[in-house]
Amino acid sequence: MDNQNKNLILATALSFLVILVWFVLFPPPEPDPTPDTETAVQMSDDNDLAAAPSVADMPAGGTVQTETREDALSEAPRVPIETERLTGSVSLLGGRIDDLSLRDYHVTRAPDAPIVKLLSPVGTPSAYYALYGWAPGAGLTVDQVPGANTEWSLESGDTLSIDNPIVLVWDNGQGLVFRRELAVDANYMFTVTQSVENRSGTTASMAPYGILARHGEPQDLKNFFILHEGVVAMADGTLTETDYDDMTDFEIDAREGARAEVEQVTENGWIGFTDHYWMSTLIPAPGSAFKSVAKYDDRRDIYQTEAVLPTQTVADGQIATVTTQLFAGAKEWGTLREYEQDGIQNFIDSIDWGWFFFLTKPIFWLLHNIHNLIGNMGWSIIGLTLIIKAVLFPLAYKSYISMAKMKELQPQMEALKEKAGDDRQKMQQGMMELYKKEKVNPAAGCLPILLQIPIFFSLYKVIFVTIELRQAPWFGPFQDLSLPDPTSIMNLFGLLPLSGPEPGTIMATIFIGILPLLLGISMWLQQKLNPAPSDPTQQMIFAWMPWVFMFMLGSFASGLVVYWIANNTITFTQQYLIMRSQGYKPDVFGNIKSGFSKKAKTEKK
Repeated sequence: MDNQNKNLILATALSFLVILVWFVLFPPPEPDPTPDTETAVQMSDDNDLAAAPSVADMPAGGTVQTETREDALSEAPRVPIETERLTGSVSLLGGRIDDLSLRDYHVTRAPDAPIVKLLSPVGTPSAYYALYGWAPGAGLTVDQVPGANTEWSLESGDTLSIDNPIVLVWDNGQGLVFRRELAVDANYMFTVTQSVENRSGTTASMAPYGILARHGEPQDLKNFFILHEGVVAMADGTLTETDYDDMTDFEIDAREGARAEVEQVTENGWIGFTDHYWMSTLIPAPGSAFKSVAKYDDRRDIYQTEAVLPTQTVADGQIATVTTQLFAGAKEWGTLREYEQDGIQNFIDSIDWGWFFFLTKPIFWLLHNIHNLIGNMGWSIIGLTLIIKAVLFPLAYKSYISMAKMKELQPQMEALKEKAGDDRQKMQQGMMELYKKEKVNPAAGCLPILLQIPIFFSLYKVIFVTIELRQAPWFGPFQDLSLPDPTSIMNLFGLLPLSGPEPGTIMATIFIGILPLLLGISMWLQQKLNPAPSDPTQQMIFAWMPWVFMFMLGSFASGLVVYWIANNTITFTQQYLIMRSQGYKPDVFGNIKSGFSKKAKTEKK
């Protein structure tokens, strides 16, 4: 067999195997479960780092009924949140931040699509909110500190907006006055300043905390292997990612009163919940110690993260103040990077970069900057492909030169085979001596193709997880490069005003769009740079491989298919020019014609 064809078959087979394993490991998302919304009160304390209370959404023994968002919002007085990027409200019941929507992001690209709702109050499906308070220390009881059902009063401010904070106040009637100042910046960061003034005549001890609570799993949970959704935490430089399924397997922690994992952070850290594109994170001040808790209450189906700060001992006449931050918004690379530069350690790692982070991070950085120049993500992906191919060109050049030399050695190799006869060891020794003498590496032809595999996976990761690719348009019908090709044979590749088959269905796999079709054609043309192998088995592999890939990759994100088409086209051009430079003129049209002629002869027989 021609060594050039051997290399190509090997590389193609490996690529096919990797794609096949990919489909097995990464099944479609599972249906979303219906969350349970029952809740109750639970409290505990500690002498040093106190335990935060479990969420108390209503008096103990009651049951929360699922209701409309409007009804849930009307059950307590509220203070509006209004910025250019956020809209929502703060409930005076518990001082919860439980109503937050993102002005810049819509659920779909439809003109009348609603904006994305990030946080939701108790009583709505998949309630999700931030709650702050103080855990009682020695000598204090639960009702002497503010909790989930504390009725706060608005002391100053009427709307929470940029440069316009609000202050909530609560007097426990026993000499302790609690205040909570909430501020918000131009993006998604809230600053929460909690203070307590002691007028009780005795020393009081308590620990400030922040809680993020989710009732049940998110309704839009993807359950996709490549994507992490659940708890994301940073503790002194170590990133931890915990899926919702893993939280239900936590051991029961008697001190926390639920299934929990607890970690003591000494200097820098944060903890919260991450979704596909959105995140909410509790962030103590950099340099401060705190207890980081991920908790699951299986009786009430509540997922919870906590940041519990050290106990404050407040003498009579003194005021204790603690400032923390809450990020609640979109995981925009540029925004997270700014916060990281401002002191939040490794905040950019809240984006799920995956195992190939050493590739996904620079690939996204490059794609982001190309997009800033071009302004169109589709053309930016093609530009990224050009740069990647340019970087890999020296290796590709050596590979193609090596393959050309292998062709020149074919007569000598055939002579060695005849001389060695059935003695395979003698033949292999002769081959190795020939390669060494002529300075040829028979494996070099595979390297450029094999290097594309981690790059392909890394780019797929970037396209799937980064919000910058969400609803990113290219042209015509391709208005969201993070989704599969919307065109289909059924709508004449977008020419008819009809929607294609539902992505992920058998119909969508069969009636492919124009991008997968172009992918198959580009792979087929790349094969035609060389004559078809004489062996019938090899011919069959070469004949079917482009079309198998075409159907298998048809359900991938269209941005990734655009990359593969561009990669194949550039590879075809590079290889054609290199072959010409080595004195070999590929007969592409002749090879195509020959392929059809062989098919015709086979059919006649």
